[in-house]
Amino acid sequence: MGGIPLPGELGLRARDILAGRVEPVPARDAATVVVLREGSGGVEVYLLRRRASMAFAAGAYVFPGGSVDPRDTDHAVAWAGPAPAEWGEVFGADEKLARGLVCAAVRETFEESGVLLAGPSPDSVVADTTGDDWEADRLALIDRSLSFADLLGKRGLVLRSDLLRPWTHWITPEVEHKRFDTRFFVAALPPGQRTRDVGGEADEVAWVRPADAVAQAGSGRIFLMPPTHRTLTELSAYEKVDDVLGAEREIVTHMPRIAEVDGVMHIVLDDDYRFGAA
Repeated sequence: MGGIPLPGELGLRARDILAGRVEPVPARDAATVVVLREGSGGVEVYLLRRRASMAFAAGAYVFPGGSVDPRDTDHAVAWAGPAPAEWGEVFGADEKLARGLVCAAVRETFEESGVLLAGPSPDSVVADTTGDDWEADRLALIDRSLSFADLLGKRGLVLRSDLLRPWTHWITPEVEHKRFDTRFFVAALPPGQRTRDVGGEADEVAWVRPADAVAQAGSGRIFLMPPTHRTLTELSAYEKVDDVLGAEREIVTHMPRIAEVDGVMHIVLDDDYRFGAA
């Protein structure tokens, strides 16, 4: 057994939470998207390295994503594909939250990678988002001077929820000071679009085979949070992007728990104390 040891203040906090002396911070609803493409060696995923100065997951390689903004639940968002109620059934969420999760997934992906899962019609997708006008809109989304609904409206676009597939559900352990209740999606890079280094919370971006990312984490070359590690390990089993998108997934909720292992407080998963490490 192993898990992730909790030294110092986090270890003390873990003991206080288990003893009922400290209440865990509520988890914020969030969405993340694994953007996929076909590479020369098979499926590749888009990863960002979070800046060392970030309060949460500093230095970790992550997928694009972030918290649900209250405006993400706006009914003014033009919509194509499975309705919010259908997404709610998949993720165990009410219709309002499901709408917010899907909108947050598409919005955050555009903010953090330049990829936009939207098009002029329910069966088309934007071909290029690299112009200066697109960059101005992306920055306006980030500083919240522009809502996602307004972005789609002024460009005559509809959100393509059918380009997303559900993958999994993770909740940050109770010991953390910042916690997220995150639904994971997968999506293919739309034809004609390309990711770019858009800065902001990330200081490096990369396309990498899932198995290679897991191997790099195992050798200490990169740092992966447990949900990212587990997701990349799962994706390593697929040869083609279409195979990933066509996978039948049962959405399981994971929340690593606090436990004492050999006298030391740890974050552990019941089914995998080492989080997939070799």
